[in-house]
Amino acid sequence: MSEWKEYKLGEVVKFGNGKIRPQSKGNIPVYGGNGILDYSDKYNYTDETIVIGRVGAYCGSVFYENRPIWVSDNALSVKAIPGFDAKFLYYFLSNLKLNEFAEGSSHPLVTQTLLNSIDVIITDNEIEQKKIADVLRSLDDKLDLLNRQNQTLESMAEVLFKLWFVDKENDNTIEQLLYIQNGYAFKSKDFRESGEDGVIKIKNISGGIINIDTTDYIDSAIINNVSSKFKISSGDILIAMTGAEIGKVGIIPLTNHHLWLNQRVGLLVEKFKGAKYLAYFQLKSDFGQDYIENTATGSAQPNISGTGIEKCGFPKLEENQIIDYSHQIGELYNKVIFNLGQVRLLTKLRDTLLPKLMNNEINIE
Repeated sequence: MSEWKEYKLGEVVKFGNGKIRPQSKGNIPVYGGNGILDYSDKYNYTDETIVIGRVGAYCGSVFYENRPIWVSDNALSVKAIPGFDAKFLYYFLSNLKLNEFAEGSSHPLVTQTLLNSIDVIITDNEIEQKKIADVLRSLDDKLDLLNRQNQTLESMAEVLFKLWFVDKENDNTIEQLLYIQNGYAFKSKDFRESGEDGVIKIKNISGGIINIDTTDYIDSAIINNVSSKFKISSGDILIAMTGAEIGKVGIIPLTNHHLWLNQRVGLLVEKFKGAKYLAYFQLKSDFGQDYIENTATGSAQPNISGTGIEKCGFPKLEENQIIDYSHQIGELYNKVIFNLGQVRLLTKLRDTLLPKLMNNEINIE
C-alpha cells in the first residue's frame, strides 16, 4: 500500500463561495444545498467542480459535476489542487460526513474556515486516487443506468395506463382487481434490531419503494405462530393505511429476505396476475390520493380500512381486459422489480466499499 499522510483539508482542495442564483432560465444546473434546484443560462464554475451544501438541514451534502454550473449562496464550491483527482476527492468528502462538523443546532452551518481546518489522512498518489475513484465510479455508473432504465420502464407503463383509462368513467372499483390484506399486530416489545425475519412498517415505504434494509426484526419463535398470509415477498405492493403518510404506496424489490407485514400496512393481493399494477397506478394518481384523503376518518390520525381502499373508483372492465392490461404492465414491472433488487445490492456494495477505500483498509491492487 502507498503511504497515506495527514493534511489539513484546505491543503488538498480550494473552497469558493456561491452567489445568489440568477433569475434567467436556461439549461445550466443551479446548485443549492440539496443539489440541483433550478436551471439558468449563466454559470460561475466550469470543469470538474464539487459542491457542498453550506447551510440548513442539508449542509455538508456533497455533489460532483464536470460541466458549467451555477453554485448558489447556499453552497460552497470545491476545486482539487494539482496532484489530487477531483472524482476521488468527491468520494473522499462524501465519506467525511461533513454535516457532523456543522456549527449551530437550530440553523447548522459549514464555513470555509471550518472546512479548511479539518484534519484528514489521505493519499497524495494520484494514480492510486484514480484507481479508487474508478472502482466507485463504475458502481455509480451502473446504478445510474439501472435507475434510468426503471424511469423509462415506469414511464412506459404510465403511458399505457393513461392511454387505457385517462378518459374513462370510474364506474366500478379496484375491488374487481384485488383485495387488501391487513398487516399483523406485532407487539412493540417483541421487535429486535437484527434477525432473520424483518417486519415492514409504514416508515419503510419511501419514494415508491419499500426499504427492506431499515426494518425492525421479530424473533423466529414468534413468527412460527403467525399466519403465512402476512408474509410478503419480491414484487409485492404495499400501502400505508394510517397517519401522515396515509396512501403512500411502494414496491418490494427483488430479494430473498424473510419479510412480514405489520399492522396498518396493507398488501395489494391481486385477483389476476399483474392486476395489482393497475390498482397501484390508480391509487397513486391524483384521483386515488384525493379519494384516500377524503375517505379517511380521524383528524389527528387519519385512518382508512382495507375495504375503504378497495372501494376506490376504477373503470369497469371485462375479465379478458383485466388479464390483457395486467399482462402488458406486469411485463414491464417484472424488469423494474429485478432492477430494484440490483440497485439495492450495488448500493450496499458501494456503501460498504466507500469507507474502507477512504480509510486505506483495502489495497486497491
